[in-house]
Amino acid sequence: MLNIPVIRWGKPYESLEVDEVLHFMTGEPIAKVGQANGGLLQRDMRKAQNARNVLRDIPCTELIERVKKAADLYLNATLPIGDGMQTPDDFAHQQSASTGLPEHMCKANMKKNHFVLTNMDRMLDALTRGLDLEILTRGWGVESRGIVVSYQAQSPALGLVLPSNSPGVHTLWLPVIPMQIALVLKPGPQEPWTPYRMTAAFIEAGIPAEAISIYPGGADVGAAVLGAVDRSMIFGGTPTVERYKGDPRVQVHGPGFSKILLGDDCVDDWEQYIDLMADSIYLNSGRGCINCSGIWASRHTKEIAQALAERIGPVEVKPPEDPEAGLAAFTVPGIGKAIWESIEADCKEDGVTHTTAEYGPRLEELERCAYLRPTIVHCTSPEAAIAKKEFMYPFSTVVQCPEDQFLRKIGPTLVCTAITNNEKLISALSDDIHVDRLNIGPIPTIKLDWLQPHEGSIVEFLYRARAYQVTEERLATI
Repeated sequence: MLNIPVIRWGKPYESLEVDEVLHFMTGEPIAKVGQANGGLLQRDMRKAQNARNVLRDIPCTELIERVKKAADLYLNATLPIGDGMQTPDDFAHQQSASTGLPEHMCKANMKKNHFVLTNMDRMLDALTRGLDLEILTRGWGVESRGIVVSYQAQSPALGLVLPSNSPGVHTLWLPVIPMQIALVLKPGPQEPWTPYRMTAAFIEAGIPAEAISIYPGGADVGAAVLGAVDRSMIFGGTPTVERYKGDPRVQVHGPGFSKILLGDDCVDDWEQYIDLMADSIYLNSGRGCINCSGIWASRHTKEIAQALAERIGPVEVKPPEDPEAGLAAFTVPGIGKAIWESIEADCKEDGVTHTTAEYGPRLEELERCAYLRPTIVHCTSPEAAIAKKEFMYPFSTVVQCPEDQFLRKIGPTLVCTAITNNEKLISALSDDIHVDRLNIGPIPTIKLDWLQPHEGSIVEFLYRARAYQVTEERLATI
């Protein structure tokens, strides 16, 4: 069994308190992870500027080359973790064993992280709109148009309160080190694996160890990250979003409520898009905020719901090591059952039909975990309570709604795929401030363009553009 310490600016710290990470099916201990506390983290943040300074001593272009090297190490190398070593297969097995995600999905998420790191130069060029990265180091410089610009770092470090449910979220913080901002990571209790393996790969590739801290721990540690670090990300449900949505220091990543809209001009051809809809709901076990949780159309909704139920309703639970496994387990006791009881209660509302009911029970409870099989629910009105909900498994409502009411009814939407050629609808969606990512045409909600911001630009979050004037003499020094 591995013993994994707290990491305080690159230095291992043996905590008296540890948390056991257990295999979700067998209960076998996989690792003992040292536990930090909020006070420890707050003290360490006094050294955050030192962590940024060691990164500023290395040009951004050199940091990019080092994270590209880290990409291959992360994907292919045997790397240290705690008091042991970890192969890529070990990583996928351990991550699967603690999160419930099938092993092949863990390996797929490794490839996503590898892709982002390998293409870091292209990503930063796109995210900064071609900015000379030396300007981030110096704080000011001259754009290609010959205009003096200044970008001021808003924090020496980025804090992250990470979840356990979706390893894919780690792509969001990978560009931070190349921008010369330090990292303060609070892993999810079931998913310490990615932060530790990525840190080991970074250090092996030449990133200064003192630029990264990892603080496993309880809720007090998460609160300390958000309170002590001037720029932080947190992942959570709707209450978390509501709590922090007015705080400019915190970027909140909550439920996606991602949707597919079928315009009146295309909905009669709905059968052409069933594969796209099914993939958007089902792939990656429906665990991502970019998975589709609602399909909206003015007509044919019963037929669409039935076709989706036929496509994904029969999916069975398979062991996590099975390469055909498509469902992830709920590893926290009682969560799966609570979700299903909530869905059953909502399905009693008039106009709401559980379309996948004919394909067998949705809830499968095992001794130490539970699974929920894909679920499709039809709603004759967008006013149904369940039409406004999202769950961490392949679940979607199919909602009947007049096209002219789409924008008033869909609510906050992380990814919206609009299958339409109606220019009036496209223009309205383009202007809708409640839609984050917009796909025009038959594009799955789960298809990301890594050269565009996922959910708010990390560059704009970490750096502030400001007015800056210099004399001709100073300008001549760069």
